[in-house]
Amino acid sequence: MDTIMVDLDVDEWTQTEYLTNKRVLEERGVKVLLIDTILNPILGTQTVTYSPPLLRAEPEGSVFVFYCDTGKSSKERLKEFRSKFPNHVCISLRGGRGYWRKNLIL
Repeated sequence: MDTIMVDLDVDEWTQTEYLTNKRVLEERGVKVLLIDTILNPILGTQTVTYSPPLLRAEPEGSVFVFYCDTGKSSKERLKEFRSKFPNHVCISLRGGRGYWRKNLIL
């Protein structure tokens, strides 16, 4: 049985935490989406363009990991994201797109 604990009560995940937690949560049936707030997808991974109407349609309890260029704006906007998506978990990607290592595989 998978006993890995995933902390959903944090403001940020690193890329490693994102990749690890995504795998664990999706094995448990929880959808995890990497949300592009800057219209600049990250190559080598699946991203979803920020669109509140489409995101609200995602299953309740889904995890939204928002990113910008540096991680600063997405972290500063967490309160806004959490108020827009109260039925979802909202987290910021630490370091944003700029810190994403395209060859990191877990």
